[in-house]
Amino acid sequence: MELAQTVRRIAPGIVLCLLIALPAWLLGKQFDVIGGPVFAILIGMAAALLLRGRDLAPLAPGITYTSKKILQYAVILLGFGLNLAQIAQVGATSLPIIVSTIGVSLVIAFVLCRALKIPGKISTLVGVGSSICGGSAIAATAPVIDADDEEIAQAISVIFLFNIIAALVFPALGAALGLSNEGFGLFAGTAVNDTSSVTAAAAAWDGMHPGANTLDTATIVKLTRTLAIIPITLVLALYQARRARRAAEAGAAEGAGSFDLKKIFPYFVLLFVLASIVTTVFALPVAVTTPLKELSKFFIVMAMAAIGLNTDLVKLVRTGGKPILMGLCCWIGIALVSLGMQHVLGIW
Repeated sequence: MELAQTVRRIAPGIVLCLLIALPAWLLGKQFDVIGGPVFAILIGMAAALLLRGRDLAPLAPGITYTSKKILQYAVILLGFGLNLAQIAQVGATSLPIIVSTIGVSLVIAFVLCRALKIPGKISTLVGVGSSICGGSAIAATAPVIDADDEEIAQAISVIFLFNIIAALVFPALGAALGLSNEGFGLFAGTAVNDTSSVTAAAAAWDGMHPGANTLDTATIVKLTRTLAIIPITLVLALYQARRARRAAEAGAAEGAGSFDLKKIFPYFVLLFVLASIVTTVFALPVAVTTPLKELSKFFIVMAMAAIGLNTDLVKLVRTGGKPILMGLCCWIGIALVSLGMQHVLGIW
């Protein structure tokens, strides 16, 4: 009975998110450079404007469930697309570049957060999204740091902007710099934010260079970057736990509050790791992992639809200048470090 009541309570909001996600998903398939998640946020924000002033209370529980829980389910399913053995074999050579680009992006985000007084959660999401894997990293990190929907939308919008620029500009830039096919594969895999834009840039390069197969290289490097979700989210969880413990201790001194690690620790990240281990140990075939990866991507689109519904478009535009500047600095820093490390390692 209780389960049936919960389903009835959240169903209307989930259905609305599903109705937004379906056209966004199809549009994302047609326009890979933009991607379904961005279309979902845009349609969600437009729907929020149209529904403004109406009683949305019946929809709120389902929208919240989609933006929180379904987002976590998407991250768990993402693990089924990561065969750790294949990544270790092919992606090992790119590891120094990946570590360097992630490090520089996080440092830039941290410095600009302090210098420009950008909210910490937005800075974290932009830094992680720029350095690891765009929307997927933001999806994994947001629940850990308890980011709200407007902060997630802000970060996704910043990542989207530089995804498009990278996918359009990087193939020509790589050719002007005289990068080899392997070099461009590493460059695209480490310096482009989101998977869809990585594949778009690599496919454009292959079209410019008949016989090249940079798409496979760039994809493996990108998947190797995705693994950084694990340590980053766990470190952030420990940091959040430490802050919560201090707050609880301060509250206890005043006769209020208590610390509960179970409410803070991101157990969905452990399930993400478990899914990767299952894929690796049992060598799950593509026929099994591909539908799970597609479902993961669709869940992210649904979650972004919910986030769009909860986002104030006017406020998003008004406060977007500093996060965009941070995204630009992270993007430039990552590109320069990626090229510099290739030169140092003798790959370029």
